[in-house]
Amino acid sequence: TLWNGSSAPVTVFVSPQPVEATDDAFWDQFWADTATSVQDVFALVPAAEIRAVREESPSNLATLCYKAVEKLVQGAESGCHTEKERQIVLNCCRLLTRILPYIFEDPDWRGFFWSTVPGAGRGGGDEDDENARPLAESLLLAVTDLLFCPDFTVQSHRRSTVDTAEDIHSIDSCEYIWEAGVGFAHSPQPNYIHDLNRTELLKLLLTCFSEAMYLPPSSDSSNTNPWVQFFCSTENRHALPLFTSLLNVVCAYDPVGYGIPYNHLLFSDYREPLVEEAAQVLIVTLDYDSSTSSSPTVDGTTTGTAMDDVDPPGPDNLFVNYLSRIHREEDFQFILKGVARLLSNPLVQTYLPNSAKKIQFHQELLVLFWKLCDFNKKFLFFVLKSSDVLDILVPILYFLNDARADQSRVGLMHIGVFILLLLSGERNFGVRLNKPYSVRVPMDIPVFTGTHADLLIIVFHKIITSGHQRLQPLFDCLLTIVVNVSPYLKSLSMVAANKLLHLLEAFSTTWFLFSAVQNHHLVFFLLEVFNNIIQYQFDGNSNLVYAVIRKRNVFHQLANLPTDSQSIQKGLQRKKKSPEPISRTNSQDGVSMEGSRPAAPAEPGTLKTSLVATPGIDKLTEKSQVSEDGTMRSLEPEASQLSPEGNPPTALSDGEPWSGDASHSRRDRRRLSSASSSGQWVPTPDWVMSWKSKLPLQTIMRLLQVLVPQVEKICIDKGLTDESEILKFLQHGTLVGLLPVPHPILIRKYQANSGTAMWFRTYMWGVIYLRNVDPPIWYDTDVKLFEIQRV
Repeated sequence: TLWNGSSAPVTVFVSPQPVEATDDAFWDQFWADTATSVQDVFALVPAAEIRAVREESPSNLATLCYKAVEKLVQGAESGCHTEKERQIVLNCCRLLTRILPYIFEDPDWRGFFWSTVPGAGRGGGDEDDENARPLAESLLLAVTDLLFCPDFTVQSHRRSTVDTAEDIHSIDSCEYIWEAGVGFAHSPQPNYIHDLNRTELLKLLLTCFSEAMYLPPSSDSSNTNPWVQFFCSTENRHALPLFTSLLNVVCAYDPVGYGIPYNHLLFSDYREPLVEEAAQVLIVTLDYDSSTSSSPTVDGTTTGTAMDDVDPPGPDNLFVNYLSRIHREEDFQFILKGVARLLSNPLVQTYLPNSAKKIQFHQELLVLFWKLCDFNKKFLFFVLKSSDVLDILVPILYFLNDARADQSRVGLMHIGVFILLLLSGERNFGVRLNKPYSVRVPMDIPVFTGTHADLLIIVFHKIITSGHQRLQPLFDCLLTIVVNVSPYLKSLSMVAANKLLHLLEAFSTTWFLFSAVQNHHLVFFLLEVFNNIIQYQFDGNSNLVYAVIRKRNVFHQLANLPTDSQSIQKGLQRKKKSPEPISRTNSQDGVSMEGSRPAAPAEPGTLKTSLVATPGIDKLTEKSQVSEDGTMRSLEPEASQLSPEGNPPTALSDGEPWSGDASHSRRDRRRLSSASSSGQWVPTPDWVMSWKSKLPLQTIMRLLQVLVPQVEKICIDKGLTDESEILKFLQHGTLVGLLPVPHPILIRKYQANSGTAMWFRTYMWGVIYLRNVDPPIWYDTDVKLFEIQRV
């Protein structure tokens, strides 16, 4: 047979002679009942052979697929009561997992599974309606039935012989959910054989869904994946128990187990591969562009024009629908605790090296957490309601800091930043950051004493000053997060205050400001941070005020930024001398935390997948103004107020960096800057003036005007060189009545858009492609959604 090391059937199979579908003896060799593993199937059925069959004996390939699906359907109908039947089902599963990618990579074959197989009736033509089901649907329905098959993938509830075995069609699969958690209280006895069988079936599902990898990224992210669409529709009678099983298996998993050191080296963990597969299947089923649909808002009304008293119709995708309808506090608690426990797992430091198991699926967990917050606003508010959100924040900051020098982990950097951007749009997030940071996760950052806000600023500073070049598009996002939380930060440490000023110093050098059309935005963001803290949190922030006073020359230089052509040219000359992206000097880095390792670049040769570009910050976010009572109202995009010549409105509020309309900024660029002969953008005096005049420096200049003479006087009077006296003076000082009227707080909230939906799709499939190496399901097939590159 095929599995005894001889590849006879495959070679026969390649022969141009079509083999009749009725020749059972021939086809049965493919799922002979010898025990094999999926790895064996991959070794025995080489890629070249599959492609050869596809080109030279297409009818044999078609028959093989049809027969394999038929075997799965029969297994699902009979309930797989014998060992032999189970073996056949698993072998068909493995064979289809092997072959499907080669069907998807060929555009001529892509529709094959969605066609009905002519003349391949089940015993004659009297069952036409049955035959009308496309092969893909029969396959998906059989797999879902098999995932709730007593004694194969779930514990049987009967205590008796085969005669009264449960009929697979009459069982209520909701009673067979795989794990306690959301909507299910009973935790079944662990059974590793069931776990292994579920894992193989889920691997096949994931392979079915992977057709998405063979289509190039399109700007139209709404084109749905037909496999996922059918699987998550009402046609799937197990949709609810399956959704619940996948979610609960992931969130209930505890890799450390009973805390016995090294126990993962003694016992193979059958749960982990199942949890990984479940997480991957779950995020793929939730690949849904929420920007194109009317999404339910907090109070359950839709943002579309919903009828007054009718419940909004949920999305057709039942998995998205169920996810958005979870609402019980204990369910939220279970999910949040589970995700936080798993995300923190790689940070768990033990005194014995390698004694605790480290999970590898943190990227899938981050995508899942993103989907939960994006599709279920009640969950988002639950997360922010208590300081539990910090159990998600700290691991994310750890991953961001750890991956900052590694080109192969750009995607991880993006998703971490996106999640923090989403959270930072809510006031509660800023408030939670004031909690003191006491957990000492070893991180390659300076030692500090302070709050979670300090940790966030110090890590962001580290990413900006010592990350690799490809992270520059994220700078806008990182600083937007700091702006969003800044009005709520009660007291920054001296280390964090110095980091913010070091960033301002780096971003306001003339060569940086003049070398790219959008670089000045970063200065606007930082000034907005300082203004927010000075206007709304002056009392506890003497460290920041002191740092601003010490670095006052940076603000004076900005106010006196030269705008004549000669100075602009001179500023740009400096860049040629120092190509270093940002000066690392005088950022007073000090000693890194004990036990930390420096962030390392990727090993040469590491595989990575390409990502589509992410939208600019003006597309990613929409501005909301916070009113006195703390409620937010969305602001109209400024574009509507433009005067005909395309000049930005002059009455921009104090903290308003630039108008969020891309076409307008392009017009501005054309009008204000001449393109050089090489087509390169060149800064002009008009262009510099256009934004220099809007720099929000009034508040800081007033602060310096009032405080600098007082501080200098103290220093002269007391002969002070010691900063603690000055800090004491600043702590007790007040600027009430001396500062300009406080500007309204502006929050830039993340808004769903099809650009990010497409980014998530390419990122998610890239992660799944790279993580499935044993067996390498998609390796060396002609994937179109991304490119596979080596670092």
